[in-house]
Amino acid sequence: MTIKERFQQIEEKIQKACERSGRKREDVILLAASKTQPIEKIIQAYQCGIRFFGENRVQEGIEKIEKLKDYPDIHWHLIGGLQTNKVKYAVKYFEMIHSVDRKELVDEIEKRASKVGKIQEGLIEVNFGEESKFGVKEENLKDLFEYILLKQHVKILGLMAIPPYFENPEDVRPYFRRLRLLKENLEKEFKVNLPHLSMGMSHDFEVAIEEGATIVRIGTALFGERK
Repeated sequence: MTIKERFQQIEEKIQKACERSGRKREDVILLAASKTQPIEKIIQAYQCGIRFFGENRVQEGIEKIEKLKDYPDIHWHLIGGLQTNKVKYAVKYFEMIHSVDRKELVDEIEKRASKVGKIQEGLIEVNFGEESKFGVKEENLKDLFEYILLKQHVKILGLMAIPPYFENPEDVRPYFRRLRLLKENLEKEFKVNLPHLSMGMSHDFEVAIEEGATIVRIGTALFGERK
């Protein structure tokens, strides 16, 4: 299958998931997870109408961003874990960072963003108890959010999570629901609006949309299996 054919299938599924949950199609951003994908495939996805791309690694992302400078309407998001020594470059090149998860990282983003006069948009990544993954634990989320509210150059727009993998997407639903409730609790307690929930990937994005996802990160279903 071509990227265009895969894209059309994904679009149809997004549309139907929106209809099932009483949402509008424009409420959901299809973020193409372009890790390890060549420039040619990214351009093909762009030609289908995709404008949001997510990279896992800062260096790989920078190389692609530089090569695609002639496409100024692409929105580049960093969706992988971020080390403090890469923050300087992440702030320079990425519109949004999905993996804000600790105070040390927040401090570095604040420092680097203030130096270049940027307000860096981000999402707090929540970890549902898997030691191998990045993210703040649920019980520490409120404390981290309060800490970020004191910063001038870091703007949190919502939450992100990579739940445990289950063969049956329905088994992931409780995790998506938990993330949505965590977001809603922060909004109520701190009287803020958090417009984004970045959750759902190739095999479970329909369930994520039904549970309130505003950004779905889709790689394999769009680009095919990684070689």
